[in-house]
Amino acid sequence: MSATPIRVMLVDDHLVVRNGVRLMLDTAHDIRVTGEAGSASEAMQLVEAQTFDVALVDIALPGKNGLELLKQLRAERPKMAVLILSMYSEEVYAVRTLRYGGAGYLTKDCPANVMVEAVRTAATGRKYVSSGLVERLADMMGGSAGLPHDTLSNREMEVFKLLAAGVTLVDIASQLHLSPSTVTTYRARILEKTGLKGNTGLARYALEHGLVK
Repeated sequence: MSATPIRVMLVDDHLVVRNGVRLMLDTAHDIRVTGEAGSASEAMQLVEAQTFDVALVDIALPGKNGLELLKQLRAERPKMAVLILSMYSEEVYAVRTLRYGGAGYLTKDCPANVMVEAVRTAATGRKYVSSGLVERLADMMGGSAGLPHDTLSNREMEVFKLLAAGVTLVDIASQLHLSPSTVTTYRARILEKTGLKGNTGLARYALEHGLVK
């Protein structure tokens, strides 16, 4: 094992979460958190000033979300591995994380040993994939259809989750800085792509698949 520790950047807008993740990673002698950011813009400033081996990025960041930051980091720092960290189950974002070049997907309730293993795996240039996700990827490669929400764009997924949580079109428009008519268009696309019927169907589906808490 190399004597040089794995340099990790934490990106999460909640200090308490960063503190918890840092404590978990501190259990490993070969991993060091050498930078922290609370937003995508802060993260990009950090990578301009420092070199990191692995970034742990929360998916729900203010402004540019974690998946958008993932794509930017992969484009500008291709040698740095990026792990997505989220409160949502693997079914929600894991597949698209890998599609965008992420090194893996972790939920925030994962134990310390899993997080350490994922960081070590990512630092070697490999993908960290759970056994459950391996099965899902195998099914997709074998021709099995993915879940309906896998067809949604990132913005459509954001709108989907808010609709399923009972947020009004006007409030969604305000939160996402969109016009109400644009949100209505997204809603129509979501219903068409998923084959679901109305907001009640969206809410039921979202609860069944862990898209909302």
